[in-house]
Amino acid sequence: MNSRILNFLLLLLISTSVNAQSDTELKSNLKQHISILASDKFEGREPGTKGERLSYEYITQQFKNIGLQSLGSNGYLQSFEFSAGTKNGVKNKLTIAGKNLKSDSEYYVLPYSALQATAEGKSIKIGSGLLSKDLGRNDYEGLTVLKGRIAVMDYATPEGNNPHSKWAEASDLRKRIEIAVSKGISGLIIYNSNDSIKNPEKNSEIKITPFAIPVVFIKSNDATLLKDNQQVTIATDIEKIMHSGHNVIGYIDNRAENTIVIGAHYDHLGYGGHESLYRGKPEIHNGADDNASGTSTLIELARKLNSSSLKKYNYLFIAFSGEEKGLLGSNYFVKHPTIDLKKVNYMLNMDMVGRLKPEEHILLINGAGTSPSWDSLLNNIKVDSLRIKTTASGVGPSDHTSFYLEGIPVLHFFSGTHSDYHKPSDDEPLINYNGMVSIFHFMYDLIEQTNNLPKLTYKNQ
Repeated sequence: MNSRILNFLLLLLISTSVNAQSDTELKSNLKQHISILASDKFEGREPGTKGERLSYEYITQQFKNIGLQSLGSNGYLQSFEFSAGTKNGVKNKLTIAGKNLKSDSEYYVLPYSALQATAEGKSIKIGSGLLSKDLGRNDYEGLTVLKGRIAVMDYATPEGNNPHSKWAEASDLRKRIEIAVSKGISGLIIYNSNDSIKNPEKNSEIKITPFAIPVVFIKSNDATLLKDNQQVTIATDIEKIMHSGHNVIGYIDNRAENTIVIGAHYDHLGYGGHESLYRGKPEIHNGADDNASGTSTLIELARKLNSSSLKKYNYLFIAFSGEEKGLLGSNYFVKHPTIDLKKVNYMLNMDMVGRLKPEEHILLINGAGTSPSWDSLLNNIKVDSLRIKTTASGVGPSDHTSFYLEGIPVLHFFSGTHSDYHKPSDDEPLINYNGMVSIFHFMYDLIEQTNNLPKLTYKNQ
């Protein structure tokens, strides 16, 4: 064999071996991160808990080991406060015709209610509180004096709160309360006349803006309590439970004018809660795919970019907390940024990149319409047998939305849905590491391509 050909083959073999070893190390690192973050010890990484603290300590240590600069408000950390629910104070009260009802066992305060408020007056029944000229229903007809009264409203509606009925839009509880408040009522008692309909949620973590009056739900259908012209006193005394969440922020300063933001949320559901799709006794939701997978990929992209020759842009890496509770961490960051958001080139978000389906190998990428450059860039990248499927909108139930709403081009990387979503069964052994490696290389190739381009143009979708 020709010596030049032999040398070429040897170099090719060495190169292939190095790449294979690199992917082996990458896979090992990803598995280490997910195995730790999605372990029972971390108890589902719920914001404001020990599990969140263990998580941000682990991520912080990884950022330090890689050599990222800290760019939080306190070292690598950026903390924010959020409401973790409520608890009853000592002054809650509901008295109807001289009868004192017991808080929680006989009635409870709804999240639509003012936290601290008092109302006294005569009761007045308003049916289901519906007002719809188009549907020919007016529960307020003939009720000439509502101002200062305590309204009594039936939670049930003519078609049983069926979300597909003609009454669905008019039956929205918030809209019905809003109409009643606009009529001048000073307090509201809600009951449920239909046993087949589940009572309204007591859960105070539901994201609801409260009204300025007390709003309670009474568990009884006792007609003697719910009739007109009863003397009623309502007092609500609800205390907010405040917790702190923590973003983890690391930075590669290439002394460039603009910065690329790469993010993933690390929080999950703890032992379940109202966001869980599991029905049973509380169990740890480890969230291996959602979103230990994205967090692990974030760490490894930081490692590779820190040792790369890509210097045209700075890189900001953010592990967000509070995503599962309503994008809390990313919303807080864009309102309190630690860099100039006008200097952000684009934002890449990884949320659930650990369960690429081997039979399809489709990577879902949302936000492809947020810059005119995305389509051509994405179509130029070929990694393994990976195929991409894109959507245009920059709005979705993950952290890229917070940046898109600030006028920043975004992409959200997602390996697809599965039956373990928001359930205790989302565990590490189900992760497709070969798929994660492919997604990692796709994202790095994209970042590498943009290294040769000017700052991307934002497009409103």
